[in-house]
Amino acid sequence: MAGNRRRPSLALRLWLALGRAIQPLLPWHLKRRISRGKEDPERWREKLGYASATRPAGRLIWLHAVGLGEVLALRGLIARLAMLEPETSFLVTSGTRASAEVFARNLPPRTLHQFAPLDAPGPTRRFLAHWRPDLSIWAEQEIWPGLVFHADRAGIPLALVNARMNVAAFRRRQRGAALYRDILPRFAVISAQDNKTAEHLAALGAPLVSTDGSLKRIAPPLTDAPGKRADMARQIGTRPFWLAASTHASDEAMALEAHAQLLAMQPDALLVIVPRFPERAPEIHAAIRSLGFSCTWRSRSEPVNAETQVYLADTFGELGLFYRLAPAAFIGGTTSEIEGHNPWEAAQLGCAILHGPRTANFADDYAALIAAGAARQVDRPEDLADALSDPALPEMTDRAMSAARDNMDRLNHLCQKLIDLL
Repeated sequence: MAGNRRRPSLALRLWLALGRAIQPLLPWHLKRRISRGKEDPERWREKLGYASATRPAGRLIWLHAVGLGEVLALRGLIARLAMLEPETSFLVTSGTRASAEVFARNLPPRTLHQFAPLDAPGPTRRFLAHWRPDLSIWAEQEIWPGLVFHADRAGIPLALVNARMNVAAFRRRQRGAALYRDILPRFAVISAQDNKTAEHLAALGAPLVSTDGSLKRIAPPLTDAPGKRADMARQIGTRPFWLAASTHASDEAMALEAHAQLLAMQPDALLVIVPRFPERAPEIHAAIRSLGFSCTWRSRSEPVNAETQVYLADTFGELGLFYRLAPAAFIGGTTSEIEGHNPWEAAQLGCAILHGPRTANFADDYAALIAAGAARQVDRPEDLADALSDPALPEMTDRAMSAARDNMDRLNHLCQKLIDLL
């Protein structure tokens, strides 16, 4: 296919020149990150455009998302596209080590993962020359101008899906408005999660934006290992237990205070904490012990025993296991400026959803779950303790699964628009 020969704007030419200027420094930059544990030492050259896998024969759809949550949200879209295009393969790229490790455990059929090339001419051209994608789909907020430009120039159709841009993000991007006015019109399909995002994208130069809701609502359930789940179920036994999922420091503080109140009513209650970043485990353990709780660590192969009051599940990729076991989950990121993590992963696996007051990143999602009677906002530790001891809590689990099922047929129209680009 002939590429788009529209000349790049001055802003884009400056961006491309910056990429050329910093290109010699990129190997040093990546090696420095390897020494700090931030890059995969076996796969870091993928970010320089050197592929570590062979391109599949036939059509290839390339999907890009920045991090763990965004990459996992692509699984439902890939499943739908795979049904419509049974001979097509999929390449998913992302930027973070955690996203690669967890996605590998939740890989859809006919799908490969690579780290995205850095936005400089050499890595970009090597990546595109090797993979030769037939369609490029970008997700949520991350758009690399040079990579988009070179894909467009190579004649690869472009789509932006699951776009999300709150007021703060919009104001930041307004500072680079000239760059966005060049880049956004290169996308043939732009789909936003909500109307406010659609308005922001239009203000930045997107010619036509549809509103199709969040892909995270249709992502397949997180996987788990049945053997590990059975072993954990034996360890927990009949004890009342609950989950604090994808937590940050303020979420853990609220959960631990609520757990202290819950223990006064249910002395054998167990709290399982799954932190968003497992490397924070020593800090979290210190906070747990400072409050007098007995704690065991999953990463140290310490089991839940009769004395365990808090179990620190500081491992990657096991949320699917704990969501399947837990009757209720307090979703992290909802008590701070993080503004919430994805509640649908819990809903799909039958968890009643409890959350703090700060959910701007998923405002429509939490509102839909509250309206369905599947979620409940808790502003204080005592609210959380009350919710966990509420006799009506089991009813929320059925409503959560029902709400998740209702979403599965919502995005067929978007999928067809993407296939039409092929």
